[in-house]
Amino acid sequence: MTDTPGTSPQVTPKHLWVVGIVALLWNAVGAMDYVMTQTRNEAYVSQFTPEQLAFFYGFPTWVVAAWAIAVWAGVLGAALLLLRKRLAVPVFLVSLVAMVIATFHNYVLSDGMEVMGKDAMALGFTVVIFLVAIALILYARAMQKRGTLA
Repeated sequence: MTDTPGTSPQVTPKHLWVVGIVALLWNAVGAMDYVMTQTRNEAYVSQFTPEQLAFFYGFPTWVVAAWAIAVWAGVLGAALLLLRKRLAVPVFLVSLVAMVIATFHNYVLSDGMEVMGKDAMALGFTVVIFLVAIALILYARAMQKRGTLA
């Protein structure tokens, strides 16, 4: 960014790099889960029960698409955040909306709760995923309003 008379260049706050890198790693784990499940990687899917695998492999195409959009938009949003692009905000929002769609199918329209288990750990992790997605949207919006994202 170039200086204009009477202004100073926008300094990227150090926390943006920390949040961006952590967000990229977090979303990369989700993307890895998606790829390993979709490619039916034997070593990866061996951690699931036959019922869980049947559940995953029985997703309608629109649910697989929503899952893909959720994870890849999350990765892209984190990359855009690191690149200081304001497009990170709507991309993170698309990721969240796609997660809502996929989760609605998995827990409301189908028996995902029964298949995946009703334990507090499984439900808690789902809540954490949503909280992180919302936090990333809010953080990116704050950085956009601050002028850090162009």
